[in-house]
Amino acid sequence: MDTIDITNAALLLGAALAVLGILSSLVAQRFGAPLLLIFLVIGMLAGEDGPGHLPFSDYKLTYLIGSFALAVILFDGGLRTKTGHLKGAIAPAVTLATLGVIITAGLTGWVAAWLFKLPPLEGLLVGAVVSSTDAAAVFFLIHAGGLQLRQRVGATLEMESATNDPVAVFLTMVLVQMVVAAGAGAEHTAGEIAELLALLVTIGALGGLAGGFLSSWLLNRIDLPGGLHPLMVISLAVLIYGLTAVLEGSGFLAVYLAGMIMGNRPLRAQASIVTVNDAATWLSQIVMFIVLGLLVTPSRLLTTALPACAVAGFLLLFGRPIAVWLCLTPFGFSAKEKWLVSWVGLRGAVSIFLAAIPTLSGVQHADLYFNVAFVVVLLSLLVQGWTLTWSARKLDLALPRTAAAVHRQEVDLPGELALEMVGYRVRPESAVMNGAAMPAWAKPAFVVRKGQVITPTQAGALQSHDYAYFLAPPERAARLDQLFAPHAELLTTNEPFFGEFAFGGATRLQDLETFYGLKVVGHDPLLTVAGLFAEKFESKPEVGDHLPLGGAVLVVREIVDDQVVRAGLQLDAHADDPVLSWFARVKRKFGKA
Repeated sequence: MDTIDITNAALLLGAALAVLGILSSLVAQRFGAPLLLIFLVIGMLAGEDGPGHLPFSDYKLTYLIGSFALAVILFDGGLRTKTGHLKGAIAPAVTLATLGVIITAGLTGWVAAWLFKLPPLEGLLVGAVVSSTDAAAVFFLIHAGGLQLRQRVGATLEMESATNDPVAVFLTMVLVQMVVAAGAGAEHTAGEIAELLALLVTIGALGGLAGGFLSSWLLNRIDLPGGLHPLMVISLAVLIYGLTAVLEGSGFLAVYLAGMIMGNRPLRAQASIVTVNDAATWLSQIVMFIVLGLLVTPSRLLTTALPACAVAGFLLLFGRPIAVWLCLTPFGFSAKEKWLVSWVGLRGAVSIFLAAIPTLSGVQHADLYFNVAFVVVLLSLLVQGWTLTWSARKLDLALPRTAAAVHRQEVDLPGELALEMVGYRVRPESAVMNGAAMPAWAKPAFVVRKGQVITPTQAGALQSHDYAYFLAPPERAARLDQLFAPHAELLTTNEPFFGEFAFGGATRLQDLETFYGLKVVGHDPLLTVAGLFAEKFESKPEVGDHLPLGGAVLVVREIVDDQVVRAGLQLDAHADDPVLSWFARVKRKFGKA
């Protein structure tokens, strides 16, 4: 009975911590705190030194939970990575994920060996443990708060963070073996190390490619009971990870590649797969960081806290930036882009996860590796996590558009992979209620108005608080978000949503400057309005996107084939300019400019 009671108590505690972690996300959003840090703190509070007084030191269980959670997180990252967005990012990302990790590990390891008076090999092991950026942290925090980075920078960061784990795992495993072998008087040759790396990457890549294509083929050819497709996908992801790892390849690389292949192919029940995978990723994040928080004992950090902070400071301010500048300079990245990539090198659960390997292998000073990794992760989340959005905007590398704050309902159509049904609640402050036209490829299906389902013909023009449903290609469905998202920042007291002055996308900036008296600074005057939006939004502008221009605001009115064909000008948003205010007053008085 004692065993049953202990099991029930463990389940109660685990569920309570998970619920607390989920609820804490509301607090984190309110105060702008990095969510991962909140989960970590909850684990620490429940741990041995916290009010919970729960002793936990099971590194094997931690390694098991971490492996499963990272497999799910990396698979989800691959699933959301569109190959069309990787243009110009593959080579720099791979260079950062390989050479960048090695440079970072070497520099940080040298500093760690000097600070902790360790042999060079053991110092290098410290550097290897904290050398990789964490896909969980990067994926999570880049998108937190609606941040959208410019395409090449964002794609490079996401791909690097998802693909550098194999190199960090390899370095850590090899260095652990070398430290153990050195204690026994044996050594590994450079040839053996190169062979291990080649095997790890080759088997990982082949496992991911084969797993992705086979999984897509299987899902589209079997009929599963409702709701089982998402569970099947998660099971396949973990299967791909485990099988590749058993074959001595990189399971992390395999699961990311498999997710990327599946995310770029038509899949049955794709909408529910993405939704459930998103929930599974959240749960994996929460469980992994709470467990890692439980594992740390803050009182034991005191003896190593100061030098560990010095290691973290060197890594953040010198180690990562030096590696980034050396790796990205040949690819033509600007100084601002390199500074941002340097600063977004967040450390997360992967580093603490890797720090468990020396403990499981019985390496001397195992506690030191774990404590240093924890301090590095904590400072990274505190400093980089809190300043990520500010840094991107300060360096002008964040798109003016924030992620659409809109809830999209998705319904799969049985037997139809080319179309899915999407639905939105129609808000009064959305673009579609303020003059935006629906694209031709979005076919109206039905409207729910005051609890009644009616046809598009019966509904006529959409009304506030309707629920509108459309048939759309899955790869384009997300493009509707901007039409139904709230755009309160574009709605001023006296100014229409799209501005009072309309013109074609081929209008040149110098013509706007001359006619409206705008002071266009920092742009080529011969650049067209369409060209300006394409430049600022990485060739993917949306209806409702807006840009400041000489004291006024340009707003996209109509898009055809990803090209701005019509835009508007808002003047009252900056009514302190007498010339612009005069134009606005004339427009309102006489009904024309």
